[in-house]
Amino acid sequence: MQRMLIDETPEKIGEKVRLKGWVTIQRDHGKVIFIDLRDRSSVIQLVITKDNADAFEKAKKSCSESAIEVIGTVKERPKNLVNEKISTGGVEVEVESLKILSVAVELPLEVSKAELDLNLQTLLERRNLALRNEKIKSIFFVSASVLDGYRNAMKEKQFTEIKTPKILSAATEGGANFFKIDYFDSEAFLAQSPQFYKQMGVGVFERVFEVGPVFRAEPHFTSRHVNEYISLDAEMGFIDSYEQIMDELEGVIWKIMENVKKQRSDVLKKYNASVPEKMEIPRMKLSDALEILEKEFGKKSEAFDIDPEGERLICEYVKKEKGSDLIFLTHYPTSIRPMYTMPNEEDKELTNSFDLLFRGVEIATGGQRIHSYEQLKKSISDRGIDPDQFKYYLEIFQYGMPPHGGWGMGSERVVQKILGLKSIKEAVLYPRDVKRLIP
Repeated sequence: MQRMLIDETPEKIGEKVRLKGWVTIQRDHGKVIFIDLRDRSSVIQLVITKDNADAFEKAKKSCSESAIEVIGTVKERPKNLVNEKISTGGVEVEVESLKILSVAVELPLEVSKAELDLNLQTLLERRNLALRNEKIKSIFFVSASVLDGYRNAMKEKQFTEIKTPKILSAATEGGANFFKIDYFDSEAFLAQSPQFYKQMGVGVFERVFEVGPVFRAEPHFTSRHVNEYISLDAEMGFIDSYEQIMDELEGVIWKIMENVKKQRSDVLKKYNASVPEKMEIPRMKLSDALEILEKEFGKKSEAFDIDPEGERLICEYVKKEKGSDLIFLTHYPTSIRPMYTMPNEEDKELTNSFDLLFRGVEIATGGQRIHSYEQLKKSISDRGIDPDQFKYYLEIFQYGMPPHGGWGMGSERVVQKILGLKSIKEAVLYPRDVKRLIP
């Protein structure tokens, strides 16, 4: 007999089925044992009576999280015992035989609880088990829908998916936030972003995107930083302006949100969360945002930049004034943007770049890139960097690189802000931070 998934059982009343899964809860009532069995599709109640002595004795040993296999008959549950909360709540399986596939030891966490009221440190230290909790596990269904939505949106827009190297000969973003590694007889770096290679991809495919890991050696202990995350990147050629990039990203954002709402409404309900309603995303110059922060909140910036508190406050302002959960901030200073960022035509101290903020946190950074070989070479030199370090990268700009630009977006921050999670680490399957290399 072939295995059947639990969510198929309501259509099999009166039939014999074979199920496999994990024991969520086992309740021993003396003459009868009830087990809530779950697989990847759903949960169902098993009923094991003393009439089936072998199955009954094995059921006694089937503690929570043990993996078991059962054969039994699907029966309708009495109307007063129907569980309306789940699709299989109108049926149960009367077990004839039970096989223990793998027994679980005593659990350090009550995985079956609706809410695991534990601190973040404990949840991460016990990550393998905590992820089996239904509510925690459901975070990663939203994550999967974000990635699906992104991929589908990019393909609709005729972007080609590429996979770029993560072991590089030079640090992409410069600075000090990179990881050095030994690469045979050479020194190498883990990619801070796929920036150089996706720009190269423009010279081949015109429009490219990537879903992949990036690495940042930033010693942060915050609710918004991890040292390895999944970046949603894109680069597009033959653009007319940096605003065209924002237009494309805005369309992608709404595709992602639509996909999450369509596929994961159950998870949104679990977290009392919602995706933003579709509307035109406001755009504001960084200088204007800083003026608003000073005028409305008495927050004066020491530098021409915006800090995390400023991002939170400007999002509050935009939500109140414009009704938007998202805001594009534009025209960041040249001094704080990477060497490849295109200076603004009217003010060379500013750039044709932007950040996209969502519910108080920056989720994406992008802009127009320099496409002139000589201009890019000078920009690198002006930063006190030897252009020869980037010879392989500069080379492509000698062969007809079109005006282009793109973005990088942190998928985990998107998930965090959709669900209202307190820490980004909750949105990472196995987070890596300054002190965490396991599990």
